[in-house]
Amino acid sequence: MKDILKSIILEFQQRELPVLMKRKLVINSELPIIITLIGARRSGKTYLLYQIMNELIAGGVKREDMIFLNFEDERLLLNTNQLDLILQAYSELYPDKKLSECWFFFDEIQNVDGWEKFVRRVFDNYSKHIFVTGSNAKLLSTEIADSLRGRTITYTVYPLSFAEYLNFKEVEYNIIHPLKKAKVINHSLQFIKQGGFPELINFENAERIKVLQSYFNTMIFRDIVERYKVNDVQLLKFFIKKLFATIGKPLSINKIYNEIRSMGYKVSNNYLYEFEQYCYAVFLSISVPKFDFSEIKQAKSDKKLYAIDTGLLSSVEFSLSENRGKLLENAVLLELSKAGYEVFYYKGKYECDFIVKNRNSFQAIQVCWDMDNPTTKNREIRALLDVCLLLHLPNAKIITFDQKQLIKADEVEIQLIPFYEWANEEDLNGMI
Repeated sequence: MKDILKSIILEFQQRELPVLMKRKLVINSELPIIITLIGARRSGKTYLLYQIMNELIAGGVKREDMIFLNFEDERLLLNTNQLDLILQAYSELYPDKKLSECWFFFDEIQNVDGWEKFVRRVFDNYSKHIFVTGSNAKLLSTEIADSLRGRTITYTVYPLSFAEYLNFKEVEYNIIHPLKKAKVINHSLQFIKQGGFPELINFENAERIKVLQSYFNTMIFRDIVERYKVNDVQLLKFFIKKLFATIGKPLSINKIYNEIRSMGYKVSNNYLYEFEQYCYAVFLSISVPKFDFSEIKQAKSDKKLYAIDTGLLSSVEFSLSENRGKLLENAVLLELSKAGYEVFYYKGKYECDFIVKNRNSFQAIQVCWDMDNPTTKNREIRALLDVCLLLHLPNAKIITFDQKQLIKADEVEIQLIPFYEWANEEDLNGMI
């Protein structure tokens, strides 16, 4: 195994790093702390590591001072007791180099049981330059809480935001010039429908759907079935598709449980709650809690669930592939999550899609593809007024696909704003 590790270390050091489009996530690589990147498969964690490496090289760090290991490499069948061979292999390759000067990059490290104790030992005794990535939030958070508390800072890596998507597509954000604006609008539609997984943005639609379905199957089989020893794969798939079908609605596991039972399945209710947690753990979905001033009531209320990517959602749940309103709502939630906001939904007399919190400030947001129907318009405004009265807010937003208007209702200023305008970086980061 030591010879294999030497070979892998040298392969990386001699390989040219890929040319990258820079992501918006800013990571301070100079901090003397373990940097942990978590997120869905194929969301760009490895390429963020490459981005950090390129920045370090530009700053004078040598390639031979970097150790990069991808623990999904089939050659790396390491157990806990063999992790020390990494240090031995490097030291034998470079006997004159100090481990304290090394930069360690461990990709998908959750595949090795006991990894956190090894990383802690390296950090405590050798190097303060350690980066780890993983695709399982629950495993990583548990292990970090147990062994790495106070020694790490964690960043969540999502698929591309709309601003990043335009940058990757080399599209200028210009909504003043008519032709350039039309191009931005067209790309916003593609983004809402096809999502933001970085390597797929230039794929044709048929190929993109196939690859997204392969992402989904990998999450199912490798990240959930293998990791959590799930026996009934068909039930798991059925359950997840039911989850996706409820996008934008309060999630009731009991309702899904009753439906599954009526089909002749014998399954425990608790089993389905475990399935739900697996989906969050592997970043297949994101939950949004119901807003309540009481944290206890909030914790006990039904959550809403959204997919980690709109393209993944529409490739798996075909009933939503043409539901533009639901895809837009999911896209808005993802933009808020990528920007780091805390998000809730509200349900009182009326229902508001999102209450967004940033420190002690709030904003109420509705999502509606278009507001042409007077009944729809009245419903969306009533819901916002309900929340604005509750939280004493002077203004609110309705995010549409391509409509812009300023409405004054009961002393509340309601801004209709197109997704492509709202989701540009400056507006989104300055919305509260």
